[in-house]
Amino acid sequence: MFTPKGKFGWYELMTSDTKAAGKFYSDVVGWTTNEMSGSDGGSYTTFNLGNTGIAGMMHLTGHTAWIGYIAVDDVDAHIEKIVEAGGKLWKPATDVPGMLRFAVLSDPQGAAIVVFTPNPAMPSPERPAPPAPGTIGWHELCTTDLEAGFDFYHKLFGWTKVSDMDMGPLGLYRVFDEGDHKPMGDGGMMTKLPEMPVSNWAFYFNVDSIKAAIQRVNAGGGKVINGPMQVPGGGWIIQGQDPLGAMFSLLSSNE
Repeated sequence: MFTPKGKFGWYELMTSDTKAAGKFYSDVVGWTTNEMSGSDGGSYTTFNLGNTGIAGMMHLTGHTAWIGYIAVDDVDAHIEKIVEAGGKLWKPATDVPGMLRFAVLSDPQGAAIVVFTPNPAMPSPERPAPPAPGTIGWHELCTTDLEAGFDFYHKLFGWTKVSDMDMGPLGLYRVFDEGDHKPMGDGGMMTKLPEMPVSNWAFYFNVDSIKAAIQRVNAGGGKVINGPMQVPGGGWIIQGQDPLGAMFSLLSSNE
């Protein structure tokens, strides 16, 4: 799970039915699942590519959503900075023995995030790199205030602007870089659509083919909400909803 500070390093699905969600994402994205028992008697499921964890999943009644973990060098110090910047603390700093310390917050515009500091002694196998199927290929923030939202992540995590794209009536789409200087950036930010109830982060999972993935989504009881759509750079995307109600996105270089 180790990742350089200031970058997304883990992704987690909160769902009311981990068995059903595990089957859906395994079929659609190509992950396998591994259930682990916690010291508190609870369980945690990881989504894996081979033997390497890519994301996680936990049971939470009445709430279904994906959330992203951003690595920092000091969770407690970042809580103070985020709250001072107008963010909100939802779950105080908590230790997972031998693994990490984390806290759940929201940015000043209301999008949920987790900040975490991994235990440096924890094994960190090298993950497959995007655009390999099953990896996370893009991070997208839909926010109530693009400039203020970008300013928050720039100051708190050191992200920088790569470019702005004019989307006409939808406003600007800002591509950002987390610090590794990819030519196409690591993600984008835009003003949320009026029908979106709150600001939110979306995570794009790489798949082999968008058309094939759409068939798997439909067969598994999910829904395609938007797309397929071709984006700058030639990739294809969809936004969807899993059978339990969580929103997700898919990305492929192949139609």
